[in-house]
Amino acid sequence: MALNVTGDEQGGWSVLRVAGELDLVTSPMLRQRIHEVVADGRHDLVLDLSDVFFCDSSGVGVLIAARRLIRSCQGRLRLILPAGGAVEGSHVNRVLGALGVRRLFDVYPDLAAAVDEEPQEPLSA
Repeated sequence: MALNVTGDEQGGWSVLRVAGELDLVTSPMLRQRIHEVVADGRHDLVLDLSDVFFCDSSGVGVLIAARRLIRSCQGRLRLILPAGGAVEGSHVNRVLGALGVRRLFDVYPDLAAAVDEEPQEPLSA
């Protein structure tokens, strides 16, 4: 299955909804979309990974590069993991944990929590 990335705006946040497989073949598409968002001057980004059912190390590399890019612009990056997310452990969450990079990301259970400007703690690892 290919990767599908759609975007919109939610309360000052750019939201990219990612669906499908995030792998060596498809990860450049996500990288390009992230760069387009930043080039448009939008530095607060939510990546909704709810519909990503497979993620390999190249996909993780894109997420890490996105974090670095957003931080260099003094922006914020938040991830939404699939239903249950960090609580029950999605595929993406397991991969991030196995590679030891889960702690680098602010993870939220849904879009409403991710774009909420009230101070709150993201889901723990």
